[in-house]
Amino acid sequence: MKNWGVSARRLVPPMQGGPLPGWLGPLAVAVFGGLLRFLRLGEPRAVVFDETFYVKDAYSLIRHGVERTMLGDADDPIADRRIMAGDLDVFKQCPQPADCASFVAHPPLGKWMIGAGEWLFGMNPFGWRFFAALAGTLSILILARVARRMTRSTLLGCLAGLLLALDGLHLVLSRTALLDIFLMFWVLAAFACLVTDRDRARERLVAWYERGARTESGPRLGWRPWRLAAGACLGAACAVKWSGIFFLIAFAVLSLMWDMGARRALGLREPYREATARDLPGGLGALALVPAVTYTASWTGWFVTAGGWGRDWDQAVSAGNPFFFVFDSLRSWLRYHAQVLGYHSGLETYHPYMSEPWQWPLLLRPVSFYYPADLPPSACGAGECAQAVLGVGTPALWYAAIPALLGLVMWYVSARDWRAGATLLAFAAGWLPWFYYALADNRTMYLFYMIPVVPFMVLALTLCAGLILGRRDAPPARRAAGAAVVGAFALVVLVNFWWLHPVLAGEIITHGEWWSRMLLSSWVTAAPK
Repeated sequence: MKNWGVSARRLVPPMQGGPLPGWLGPLAVAVFGGLLRFLRLGEPRAVVFDETFYVKDAYSLIRHGVERTMLGDADDPIADRRIMAGDLDVFKQCPQPADCASFVAHPPLGKWMIGAGEWLFGMNPFGWRFFAALAGTLSILILARVARRMTRSTLLGCLAGLLLALDGLHLVLSRTALLDIFLMFWVLAAFACLVTDRDRARERLVAWYERGARTESGPRLGWRPWRLAAGACLGAACAVKWSGIFFLIAFAVLSLMWDMGARRALGLREPYREATARDLPGGLGALALVPAVTYTASWTGWFVTAGGWGRDWDQAVSAGNPFFFVFDSLRSWLRYHAQVLGYHSGLETYHPYMSEPWQWPLLLRPVSFYYPADLPPSACGAGECAQAVLGVGTPALWYAAIPALLGLVMWYVSARDWRAGATLLAFAAGWLPWFYYALADNRTMYLFYMIPVVPFMVLALTLCAGLILGRRDAPPARRAAGAAVVGAFALVVLVNFWWLHPVLAGEIITHGEWWSRMLLSSWVTAAPK
């Protein structure tokens, strides 16, 4: 048996500072990030990039409960212009609802979130981008809080939130009605819930120890609401995009590993067997059953209405038996999922801004979300004007994240620090699976598929910043030098973001100012005239 007292003290390290600064600092950083995301949210006043799909699907969901086809193709520019002109009668008129059913490639939750903004604020750019901006802002707060919990430092938590607020790709997706920002939000929320559950589970183990228990098997940890919340968030992530499944698998394994590690650190004789017997059943319920229920619930509109793609409502109703109604509905639903899987597996359509996963951390091929070719010279007071929204990360942050992630690999190998391991696992879950699709299917992919792992890139930088700052009891000169390095890095990221901001937020500038911000020639297909 290990030394019980030493093991117990290691389970729950104390938090630096009080709870009030721990909330005020992250909230201040989130407000700063929110201002960047909400100011001029309605600009550009246009349907930007793939908003042409999701804006219409979201509007259809709030009107009909399912996605329905538009006049012309889903990306018909005529329908886009009618929407911008305030003409919302852009859906086909059909004798039967099923005649207008639209095949869509993604689950409905993200589009419901976009549609909620349209319902609250109208069918306009501010309305359909509102919840994307809100999700982006809340993700800054969540990351600041989870980084504080992981490092036990409010300062480092605020640094993490600030760096995420200053990332260009995060800003662009927070100001655009695409699905990926919602996927990132739910993944990060699930991770934060699991980290909180990790602390709560260890607190219960310490309380069990302090009551004088010395049994070999250890206690059952009972009700774990934070792990259930994590399961719901992971189900929501999958209900936005199927790529959430990679995080679901990774986080489920991570949670069980943490339970095993806690019991081992406490000195129990058979921690792995006890964790499997006592923690695994509840983990399966929280991280398998709850996500499945959450995902299925997101399809409620498809189940209860007759106009969804492949719904076969008439067949289900004509069965005349509730059992057969459910059976036929589920069979239609699973058949629909098989069609979607086939669509994604065969998606090889060329796009000028498509890229490969190995290019993403290097920012070799960002996506041009918006670049109108008809701006008059009077718009900027020069001969040629430009208004761009370029989906690209802040280079100073992204390029620094590469050595930070490599540093975490060495840190985990040498010290087995759980924070390094969790950050690396989350990053790998969101990046490495795309290599399979690149090699096996030659699938069409884009840089913004990287957004779910951007918070974990920031976490890697934050953990390395903690090492650079040094321990609280380090000599003052050592702490001052570390603070100077970390502060200088944050300032570089801030300046880099400020320089790029006009081409991230759709500001009207001269063509020369636009061109000067194109770091690499691969950032543009060709120099616009």
